[in-house]
Amino acid sequence: MAVAAFARNQLRHQLRLRAFSSSSASSIPNPSSAIARKQKSRPDLRHIRSETNPSRIVDICRAASLCPSSSRLHRLALSDAISTLAESRSFTEVRSILDSLPPASLPNAIVLFGQAGLHDDAVRAFQKSPSTQTLNALLFACVVGRRHDEVSRIFSDFPGTHGITPDIKTYNNVIKAFSESGTTRSFYSVLDQMCTAGVKPDTTTFCNALAGFYKEKQFDEVDKVLELMKKHDCDHGLCIYNSRIQSLCKLKRSNEAMALFEEMETKGIKPTWVTYNHLIYGFCNEGQLEDAKKLYREMKGLGRIPVDKFYFSLVHFLCKGGEFEVALAVCEDSMAQNWIPNFSTMKMLVKGLIGTSKVEEARDIMEKLKEKFPRNAHMWKEVEEAFPQ
Repeated sequence: MAVAAFARNQLRHQLRLRAFSSSSASSIPNPSSAIARKQKSRPDLRHIRSETNPSRIVDICRAASLCPSSSRLHRLALSDAISTLAESRSFTEVRSILDSLPPASLPNAIVLFGQAGLHDDAVRAFQKSPSTQTLNALLFACVVGRRHDEVSRIFSDFPGTHGITPDIKTYNNVIKAFSESGTTRSFYSVLDQMCTAGVKPDTTTFCNALAGFYKEKQFDEVDKVLELMKKHDCDHGLCIYNSRIQSLCKLKRSNEAMALFEEMETKGIKPTWVTYNHLIYGFCNEGQLEDAKKLYREMKGLGRIPVDKFYFSLVHFLCKGGEFEVALAVCEDSMAQNWIPNFSTMKMLVKGLIGTSKVEEARDIMEKLKEKFPRNAHMWKEVEEAFPQ
């Protein structure tokens, strides 16, 4: 599941422009048709998420003509389909879907093979059309599939074998693999190769290195990387601060992360919801709920709207900490966006509200959920019995 979530959060491929013939009226894009295609893909995504039968998943993908190079929704739908099939070890179905994708979607197919844990198939797909783009996809597939050991071999052998010139994404994928596998010091040699090749490092280059050194608790190396950033004229801006704050929060050093947050504000760098997300998660994970609540109020006051998983995590942590009234308020903010935490979290919230004499609020939440998800209404039977008569 972690690999699937990682892949969904990381697949950020550029949309390809479709060529239209000016001599044909039928080639002019129809806005209503585009809207119809988008509306069609939404139920496809929903059905894939709830489907467990491998053959049915393949049928849905084919009926919807899902193409990852056409839209973000199609990429999400395929990612979910491949994750479900891989979890049930339905690898024949995975190959059936990905091998039938059009050539324009080859880089996406390579990454999805990696997501499914089919490394040999990812290499096979790359060999259909070796290029810098497909090489980058293959390296990223190794990262997604946790095949960090393969990254060095591919990076060393494939460019020369296939006549490929690495670009900034190539080097960044390699550095990311090192930083995730506990060998971040290899970053320095990759950086030297970049400079020799005339490829200028960017923010992602240093973010990957910083994340690795923080993970390994090599704080002296963190300072060296920050100095290297100055040497290479790389701005210590929002992305770098977010990366450092996230890394410190993962190490349960949220107070140090908060100091960085205050530093960036003094420099006039405005935090985003991502910044707040890292800090709030960090404080929650360390049991410092008052700090987390304060930051949430501040974020909300600034109009920063996070994504669904932010709300889900915060509601969960608040319930675990017995902060049921605050959890209810956050849950209502989430539901206003039509984002509903999972059943176990909502059950914990409703039971907690009952236990703190917020019976009407608990009943109201439960009834809304039963109305929204009538097929799951029976799951509330145990909770209903806990309501005072």
